[in-house]
Amino acid sequence: MFDKDHSRFASYSIVSTLPDEAIDHVWYLIDNDLQGVFPLSNLIVFNLINHDGTLSYDFMQNNELVATFDSPFPYNTSYPKSLVVYDSGNRQIIATPSEINI
Repeated sequence: MFDKDHSRFASYSIVSTLPDEAIDHVWYLIDNDLQGVFPLSNLIVFNLINHDGTLSYDFMQNNELVATFDSPFPYNTSYPKSLVVYDSGNRQIIATPSEINI
């Protein structure tokens, strides 16, 4: 799951609402903070949180908060409330939950 050598994409709704650095940070979190630490399914959920004006990522599993990861990026109210990362086995995509139908 989530092999960094596989193709990675972001949906239009993600690309049009999040800065590139915030999208790249999702992949960074998966590769460096989640892999090998938490059991991962092919669907990862992050809630995007305003933490004192900066963006934090709440890693969710089974609708429960597992870990929070802070970022240096400013928070913007236009960001989606949550995002999902789906691994089909060959490709990975960051999208909004409604785009993945969950």
